[in-house]
Amino acid sequence: MHMMCPAAESKQKKKMPIVIFINGTSSSGKTSLLKLLQKKLPEPHLDMGIDKFIWMLPSRYLDRPLWDDVLGKAVHSGPVGWSLFSGMHHAIAAAASRGNNILADHVFVEKAWVDECAELFAEMNAYLIGLTCPLEVLEQREKDRKDRTLGQAKMQYEVIHKFTQYDLELDTSKLTTEECAEQVIERLKLPPTAFKSLIPKG
Repeated sequence: MHMMCPAAESKQKKKMPIVIFINGTSSSGKTSLLKLLQKKLPEPHLDMGIDKFIWMLPSRYLDRPLWDDVLGKAVHSGPVGWSLFSGMHHAIAAAASRGNNILADHVFVEKAWVDECAELFAEMNAYLIGLTCPLEVLEQREKDRKDRTLGQAKMQYEVIHKFTQYDLELDTSKLTTEECAEQVIERLKLPPTAFKSLIPKG
């Protein structure tokens, strides 16, 4: 009878890592939700969101005209951005494959990003959470907060959910960050389906 060594047995019993993508416009509440989930989830979850990767760039790329090579006018990516965000997707997949739980906020304004993530994460324990909010609320939040680029939410509003389907959709104008976090944690009790449903056909 073949006996499994203790190290191999404990590795086999280890839970599949969780990957949680949070998609929404600027000012929709992604960062607040991500930070609260990091606090509330019992196991450590790495923050591998979009801003973490953007801030890896040389600082000159954070201002125009070079910013247009990264995230264009907030609704499409430039050539630097294509490489950067594809690298982000593959880095998240690689980290998860080594047993790390991941939280990542994103702005899925490019269909190609959604397609790439569907291919990478369909067979993983990866959830796609969508944050919605009326435009007038987003615009008011932009005005109230000094660290936001005015008009960004409006530009992203029509396209941000255009290419996606979700495991859970949350309206942050009606739910507190705490309520959103509770609903995400509850959703994690069931397997994810969104990325599988988003795999490009043909």
